[in-house]
Formats: sequence, C-alpha cells, structure tokens
Amino acid sequence: MKYTVVFDAAAESDLQEIYLYLLPEAGERIATRCIDGIIDYCESFETFPERGARLNHIFPGLRIIGFRRKATIAFRINGDIVTILRVFHAGRNVTFDTADDD
Repeated sequence: MKYTVVFDAAAESDLQEIYLYLLPEAGERIATRCIDGIIDYCESFETFPERGARLNHIFPGLRIIGFRRKATIAFRINGDIVTILRVFHAGRNVTFDTADDD
C-alpha cells in the first residue's frame, strides 16, 4: 500500500522557523539542505509510515520519530494519509492541541 504524505500548516510553519533559525548560523546552503532532508525523510513515510514511538496517551494515533538527532517529527496515520503534524528542532519543549482529534 502506498500512502499519501501531507504537511499540516503547523508543520510547514515549523520548517520555516527552523530554516530561519539556521540561516544566520549556518548559511543558506546548509539551512536549505537541512530542510530538504527533513522533507525527504517525511516523504519516505509513503512506503512505510508505521514507525516511531506511539503516543496514544497524548492523542490517538500520534507517533513521533527523530531525524538525525536534530529534529523530532510528530505525525499520524489515518487510512492511507500520513499527516506530518509538527517538526520540532532539537531541544524544543512542545505541547499538542488535542481539540482536533478527528
């Protein structure tokens, strides 16, 4: 089965924030390469999304997985859709809005 990977608006915003954080520290080439790497990794969930740690106690279907010890990706699978919910830069404290549990 092939899944469709979509990015929630919050995940897109997270990627933009990570890029803007890295840009002055590492330069455009490295910041772009980092974001592209995260996106490519997320898109690989189209063939095998059932990985990572399950966090059903936060909300049903939530999974997280690390990316190169630099980011944490939060996602869920609903049918044949994998939704990338958030992308957190290493060390960031996070909360999840559980109001949208569909």
